[in-house]
Amino acid sequence: MPLKVISIYSGMGGLDFGFEAAGLETRVALDLDPIACRTLRLNRPWPVLEGDIAAISSEAILGTAQLSPGETDVLIGGPPCQPFSKSGYWASGDAKRLNDPRAGTLGQYLRILRDARPRTFLLENVLGLAYAGKSEGLEFIRRGVDAINADLGTRYTLNVQAVNAADYGIPQLRERIVIVGSRDGVAFKFPSPTHAPAGTNLKLQLEPYRTTWDALGDLPERSTDPSLRITGKWADLLPSVPEGKNYLWHTPRGGGAPLFGWRTRYWNFLLKLAKDQPSWTIQAQPGPATGPFHWTSRKLSAAELGRLQTFPDNLRYDCSRADIQRLVGNAVPSALAEAIARQIRRQLLDGIEIEGALTLIPPARQAPSAETISPVPRRYLQFAGDHADHPGTGKGRRAVRQAA
Repeated sequence: MPLKVISIYSGMGGLDFGFEAAGLETRVALDLDPIACRTLRLNRPWPVLEGDIAAISSEAILGTAQLSPGETDVLIGGPPCQPFSKSGYWASGDAKRLNDPRAGTLGQYLRILRDARPRTFLLENVLGLAYAGKSEGLEFIRRGVDAINADLGTRYTLNVQAVNAADYGIPQLRERIVIVGSRDGVAFKFPSPTHAPAGTNLKLQLEPYRTTWDALGDLPERSTDPSLRITGKWADLLPSVPEGKNYLWHTPRGGGAPLFGWRTRYWNFLLKLAKDQPSWTIQAQPGPATGPFHWTSRKLSAAELGRLQTFPDNLRYDCSRADIQRLVGNAVPSALAEAIARQIRRQLLDGIEIEGALTLIPPARQAPSAETISPVPRRYLQFAGDHADHPGTGKGRRAVRQAA
């Protein structure tokens, strides 16, 4: 019988697909977002509970999964990460963390952990959860787990690791905090990296990072889909940005026209994928000029977004492209979940070791040469000139206004 998973804050199933690939079965998935729930139902037969987790009892979750307390093998979930997101620092120099009402999702995770008493658990979040000196969220989890152990006699551990998805063959640079715990107090060792940046991989005896071409090379490069067209003030400037570059190309320190000041925009403004490198982190709610964009100067398709997140192929959607971007951008790369799930099985559950490469990472392919860039359209040359550098984190105009 497959090992049994309860999934909360499931989104469209990024963690679940990875655990599925490692041979585990989602017995129930739960999410507040109706579009995420509809997408889950379209693609998997798992029972899905739709609604606010605070309004759904532990008994309802266990009953839907047909499990009693203590029978679940793994509880998985990534509570909403906005309170701890690094993007908050760009605007104000800090993030709200536990002052944000959404941080209550950590308490709900602990509630399900207490009531389900799974053999193991996995909690995923952004790096900001454990920033030095700003780790209230992580300490909240520690205190909650200690209270569960004291009340129930369990010995749940907290094994915490910052991981970069690219280190495991995912064609995307995506850093996250992952917490794994065992009810029996067994220490967990995270999987060792299997990949490294080209140039350092041979010294480390690892494979080179998987690239965007590895992920997308067998998909059509050109598209006439109007939903993939870039719009807005800066749309026509993107073809003049080389692969692997962003707006910094068009600053006095770059190789293009001096249209912007150094670091005066967020890093993914006019950011373009390079065929021979991993993707940067896929954003959930990008602005019209927020990348990463395809090297042919368009938005990424649903299939391409899924490939960069190492989702299974041929997923179906019944929503807009903006909704797809949001669902994919909020998800965990499935191959990263697969790598960790394999080790949870081997170390903490049934002792089975799955050999061979992860099933969800793309094959290596030889990337072709970079696209040729276009000249800067004449209308943008009015912005050429001397531009001041950004004054530093928390010192920009918006931060100063908020502090006033």
